[in-house]
Amino acid sequence: MTPTGTTLVIGATGTTGSRTAARLTASGHRVKAASRHATPAPGAEPVAFDWYDPTTHAAALDGVDRVYLIPPLGDSDPAATMLPFLQQAHSVGVRRAVLLSSSAIPEGGPAVGTVHQALPDLFAHWAVLRPSWFMQNFTGTHAHALSIRKDGTIWTATGSGRIGFVDAEDIAAVAVRALTDEHAPNTDLLLTGPEALSHDDIATTITEVTGRPVTHRRLSYDQLRDRLTALMPGEFAALLADMDRAIAQGAEDRTTDTVQRLTGRPPRTFRALLEREMGSRPRAVRLGRPRLLVARRNRL
Repeated sequence: MTPTGTTLVIGATGTTGSRTAARLTASGHRVKAASRHATPAPGAEPVAFDWYDPTTHAAALDGVDRVYLIPPLGDSDPAATMLPFLQQAHSVGVRRAVLLSSSAIPEGGPAVGTVHQALPDLFAHWAVLRPSWFMQNFTGTHAHALSIRKDGTIWTATGSGRIGFVDAEDIAAVAVRALTDEHAPNTDLLLTGPEALSHDDIATTITEVTGRPVTHRRLSYDQLRDRLTALMPGEFAALLADMDRAIAQGAEDRTTDTVQRLTGRPPRTFRALLEREMGSRPRAVRLGRPRLLVARRNRL
């Protein structure tokens, strides 16, 4: 890695943003940690930032030359908010941008796909990270984790479709390389774990590692859409349900060597992630009852 200026990490308290900020500071890079609550990673400079409050943008961009971009969560048209910010970033001297997108959204596709398409025209040095579903969706406070804790159930419309689930730590490791290597990737990077797993496989692995029975309940597209509509706007609920339907049809049944190629080590398995989580938490916490456009599927 080469010495860098200052990196603005947007969403610095989120799943990948916090890990990226921590890795950058641990390697001696200067970081401005941007979030609505301005909670810094250790060694980072906190800065208040809200995608929907343009008055916070200038201070966040002051003195930075590269930026890690987490789209506004749950926004079906993030380009309307992000593109003016990116044009401002370019005008004040930001020369490298790394965008977190999704394996389910191609360049020029819906939502953040429009931002992906615009990035090369704005920055000479760039990368778009397109990770598969996060392993962390089944841990912490994310949606599947909450239903696992509540009733030992994972609810999806994915059927027996398989996904190359990826560890957020591996995403952050790739993000740091994309932000700090002498030459930016200047392409999109499809990120997966080392194996493609169905939600039945996930439930089985959680059961084996934690000792708590977990099952995968298969919903129809309509059932999932209606379930999500109770929690979010109908248009966005339908989009997320469409993602599950695509998985059922095999759209995410793949693995890539991107993590190995960029970081020099293999991506972590889901079982290894669970064993790491089990080793870092008291048993009462980890087994007790009580995160995509990358919302329900990935909490950024």
